[in-house]
Amino acid sequence: MPNEKRTIRLPRVAIVVRILFALFLFGTGLMTMRFAVNGYPVTETPDDVGRFMMALETTGYLIFWVGLFKTITGGLMFFPRTAPLAVLMSLPYAFNILLYVTFFAHQFLAIGLPDFAACVLLIYCYFDWYRPIFSGPQKLTHNATASVHDTSGGINAL
Repeated sequence: MPNEKRTIRLPRVAIVVRILFALFLFGTGLMTMRFAVNGYPVTETPDDVGRFMMALETTGYLIFWVGLFKTITGGLMFFPRTAPLAVLMSLPYAFNILLYVTFFAHQFLAIGLPDFAACVLLIYCYFDWYRPIFSGPQKLTHNATASVHDTSGGINAL
């Protein structure tokens, strides 16, 4: 296999966005787990978002596990070696938040849009790390092909 060079596009921007996004995920993950344990703080006359959060609590939605996942993802994002994996792990969450703030909780657009934008920017910055996912099957070298073809009992068979 040829050695692939994995670079980070816009490295200075990527490190700043990665650390800020990691802080956001880690902090909100801890907060979400706390809400799962202690309940959501809603007013006596909750708005649509408050009723939605109360319904999530009543139904036993996996809020604790979502919070744990965000905390782990944010923690992994602090380390350069695990950052590309953490960015991919955060994509479903970021896309879900984008849909949530777009269609339901418009007052949180100022949080949801930058959250999703940071994830998309980091995917762009780390795209060279993901390139093997999208590449076709690797071609075998001549020696590897010869040993595959000669397993039928030919002169070079094992």
